[in-house]
Amino acid sequence: MIDYIANIDWSAVVPYVAVGFAAQLVDGALGMAFGVICSTLLVSVMGVAPARASAGVHFVEMFTTGASGISHVLHKNVDWKLFARIAIPGVIGGCTGAYLLANIHTEAARPFVMGYLTLIGFYLLYKAWDFTHEHKPRDPKVTMPLGLVGGFLDASGGGGWGPVVTSNLLIQGADPRKTIGTVNTAEFFLTVAVSMTFILTIGLEAFTVVTGGLLLGGLLAAPFGAMVAKRIQPRMLLFAVSIVLIATSMFSLYKALL
Repeated sequence: MIDYIANIDWSAVVPYVAVGFAAQLVDGALGMAFGVICSTLLVSVMGVAPARASAGVHFVEMFTTGASGISHVLHKNVDWKLFARIAIPGVIGGCTGAYLLANIHTEAARPFVMGYLTLIGFYLLYKAWDFTHEHKPRDPKVTMPLGLVGGFLDASGGGGWGPVVTSNLLIQGADPRKTIGTVNTAEFFLTVAVSMTFILTIGLEAFTVVTGGLLLGGLLAAPFGAMVAKRIQPRMLLFAVSIVLIATSMFSLYKALL
């Protein structure tokens, strides 16, 4: 093990550490986009093969979501009642999506989901710029179906828990800080449930230079995301979420339609 670490080309690892750090900082602060940002940068910018990028991202998310969740709990960013209402159906939906992925091609629905999320992003942007009304947190009513759908799309489509669940909870009037912290914390359990079969199947082959770099960068950034979410005003969080959602969804929609 010591010889393996000593032989690592750290100059090759640093770019992936930077990608993991940036992606987790955004995800921890805004409740979405680690998988989307990592996959986009790895495949489109850094030339990593899609299958290898997917394996690395899913493996790393088990650790980054755990660290991020702990940080959000410590900063009191988690609504535990809401957590139970989205985490349990999320795990069920995720396991179902992972099972169906092996038998049914689900990519046909991806453009429709990305188009929907783009519209959601513009709506949230409008809400963020609507200075005539103060944001008054409300208890979201549609939660269990949302968790089920978000978990399913995350597993079957390679991502989507944060964009789907966070954005829809915000539309229902949930407090931005609590929403982001709760969705991030619930994602840990979803990721473990969805990733377990994948990891058991390919074993240590998932742990590559790409994976190690993303993991290190993500773990370093995890505590800072929760701090950012706690200190930024709700309207600014809403604005940031809308911009990230629009950018990532439109890019994914463009890629899906090619």
